[in-house]
Amino acid sequence: MRIRSAENRSFEIEVPVAIIGGGACGLVAALTLADAGIAPLVLERDAMPSGSTGLSSGMIPACGTSMQRQLDVEDTVEMLVHDIQAKAKGQADPAIARAVAEASGPTVEWLVADHGVELTLVGGFLYPGFSALRMHAPPSRQGADLMAGLLRAAEGAGIDIMTNARVTELFASADGRVTGLTLERPDGTVEDIGCQALILACNGYGGNPDMVRRHIPEMATAEYFGHPGNQGDAVAWGTALGAAVKHMGAYQGHGSVASPHGILITWALMMNGGIQINNQGLRFSNEHRGYSEQAVDVLAQPERIAWLVFDDRLLTLGREFEEFNLAEAAGAVCHCADPRELAQAIDVPGEALTGTLAETAAWAEGDGEDPFGRDFTSQPALTSPLHAIKVTGALFHTQGGLEIDRHARVLRPDGSALPNLYAGGGAACGVSGSQVWGYLSGNGLLTAVNLGRLAGQAAGEQIKAN
Repeated sequence: MRIRSAENRSFEIEVPVAIIGGGACGLVAALTLADAGIAPLVLERDAMPSGSTGLSSGMIPACGTSMQRQLDVEDTVEMLVHDIQAKAKGQADPAIARAVAEASGPTVEWLVADHGVELTLVGGFLYPGFSALRMHAPPSRQGADLMAGLLRAAEGAGIDIMTNARVTELFASADGRVTGLTLERPDGTVEDIGCQALILACNGYGGNPDMVRRHIPEMATAEYFGHPGNQGDAVAWGTALGAAVKHMGAYQGHGSVASPHGILITWALMMNGGIQINNQGLRFSNEHRGYSEQAVDVLAQPERIAWLVFDDRLLTLGREFEEFNLAEAAGAVCHCADPRELAQAIDVPGEALTGTLAETAAWAEGDGEDPFGRDFTSQPALTSPLHAIKVTGALFHTQGGLEIDRHARVLRPDGSALPNLYAGGGAACGVSGSQVWGYLSGNGLLTAVNLGRLAGQAAGEQIKAN
């Protein structure tokens, strides 16, 4: 990834705003610009835009929406900011946390009302760290369907999306102003395109093994469940232009990826009474802390796996999620009549498993307390028949990146903004603090969608001012 001098450089093709990355962040930025009468160009390295959004469950946290009000759900900007900071132990940039929280409700409603993106409020359970129901997702609860909705909206808005276009170089003046870029096609041909502003929406560095080893060594050998195109390009370009980076050790992990099937199993099962055990039949953590840090705990177990154990009540809940149905169809779900049969099926000590189930049942009745600190009294104890899925921990996407302000402008170490560079999603430092434990459910799409919105608004205002 190179930065070339823009001195005496002209371009045959110029666009007002170039957007590198066609995931949720890039498409929301593009829709924002199109609504303002500005024609952006989205550059996507793949044949079909998908990115980390397409691999997610498509759930966007948002507060104060009409969908919440219809169900009498009280949620405010203050509540969302509080939850973000509580999970991040106060390490999230207060200005960014408030900016994305304030934008979240209006942005979701704008996507639904103005662009026909189908989103509904996910009910029935609270994700770890949430004080209100606030996840908004496609009915299927799949990121692929969120991407499909955004792509339909982009097509309807007449937005130009150039696929199979891998950006390799940026042109910039001495003061850091980006004037254009070079892209490469699969056949090796290159094109230069000029721009008045640039939005980096190309996610983080989870697909770059060297950067993972350097910044998050505990996940260096973990399964990577993110998009392979997340190579850290945005960080490389930004730092070459003089930008600051922040919280490079932050990331989203997940402790519930079916093994070896590679299918994400919803954490709703854990929040509604499911447990995780190791191959010794024992629990090893508080599953309600969060699915991100649970990845580290699962990987610390023998053979780097755990078993997710649940009952018929939770089987019914799981089947509301398309990915769970895919996992069941692939043979990932083990169905058993009772604890003895389950212990034999998953090859764990029967006495240990029976003891674990008896302990959790007693805690659910208020008899004793979990030494790991989980409150079992809010959900019924597990009852036969029982089911299990073998899972492992995985790295999903990184949360550290370029430092930005509340308008998604990329900042230098002294706090000044680069002239016309914006970043969102995984390209920018998110609101998850400095470590894996700071990731609040949905933080990835919270920042992707809302920083895309803010970047589009700010870039549009800059173009009009010029």
